[in-house]
Amino acid sequence: MSAAIDMLWPGAPRDLSDDALIDSLAVAAPTVRANFVASIDGAATHDGRSGGLSGAADKRHFELLRRVTDVVLVGAGTVRDEGYGPMLVDEASQLWRERHGMPRHPVFAIVSGHLDLDPTSPIFTEAPVRPIVITTAGTDTTAFAAVAHVVAVGDEHVDLAAALAALRAMGHAQVLCEGGPSLFAAMLAADLIDELCLTVAPSLEGGDGPRIVGGDIPARSMRLVHVLRGGEELLLRDARALPTRTLVE
Repeated sequence: MSAAIDMLWPGAPRDLSDDALIDSLAVAAPTVRANFVASIDGAATHDGRSGGLSGAADKRHFELLRRVTDVVLVGAGTVRDEGYGPMLVDEASQLWRERHGMPRHPVFAIVSGHLDLDPTSPIFTEAPVRPIVITTAGTDTTAFAAVAHVVAVGDEHVDLAAALAALRAMGHAQVLCEGGPSLFAAMLAADLIDELCLTVAPSLEGGDGPRIVGGDIPARSMRLVHVLRGGEELLLRDARALPTRTLVE
């Protein structure tokens, strides 16, 4: 059974349907949205993986975020740490995307400055949609020519603004960044993030593990769009500006 998600603010509708949730997430303007989960004391991982913090409501919301996006952007380190496979969404998401004129699965875009990825990985060989590899201009991309679209931008570091422009030129208006903390920090430093969806997991992790932002960034204020609750999890959505649509008119 699907995990129930209720609205806490604004308004208080209960047990929101997928359609109600998607109604706000499917914004019309080109958007770069980040999605993270963190413990109530700020840890971004449990036993070394963000997936260790994710409960049923977060998993449902995670799927809906992918449902409405064109491309999922992830750093190579996170791809390895979290054990990513080929970019797939569930059958309900596939049908929704098809009805809305989208490919059945979003595109997987991986950022890797040194291209330390395995071109024989299922990420590439079993991908339903040809992935995108984003790297620096001086990197040898020969091994990936047959399995991915290659975007080479920047010299010593990937030029993320140029990478985003390249994604938009391919027709990918809706971008979902799933991390990790270093990529998120770099995207924030380049002022490329429009929204943050953050699930607060009901756990205390302690220690000195990573936060969702891995590095120094300029201070930035965000505006709260909504607060959802699923079981013991809180799902927050903040934006640089209010979106055109919210769950409550």
